Amino acid sequence: QVQLVQSGGGLVQAGGSLRLSCAASGRAFIYYTMGWFRQTPGKEREFVAAIHLRGGSTGYPDSVKGRFTISRDDGKNTVYLQMNSLKPEDTAVYYCAAKYSRLWSSDYDVPGTYDYWGQGTQVTVSS
Repeated sequence: QVQLVQSGGGLVQAGGSLRLSCAASGRAFIYYTMGWFRQTPGKEREFVAAIHLRGGSTGYPDSVKGRFTISRDDGKNTVYLQMNSLKPEDTAVYYCAAKYSRLWSSDYDVPGTYDYWGQGTQVTVSS
């Protein structure tokens, strides 16, 4: 059974930075895509970033490109989301997710394709 445990998040002023962590356990994470998504009340879960643990390919939506960076620490089975230049519209509950994938595929931004989810963490950006 795969478990994803998130840490980080909190309250920050606009323009500030935060880093989220997602520690994975339960098996060897080699052929996995790890993703970050966010959700606000009444809205669908929105893609934020993804990385393929084997090849290192990454993907971002335009809304966060250049501000957010996803990275991995293979030795710790941990994925990070560094968020810089935060804006009030980045306020949301952030979730990490994982799915088995031997290759980087084009559906990395589709939440329904992910099998495992973290518990979620609140990020609040004040103006």
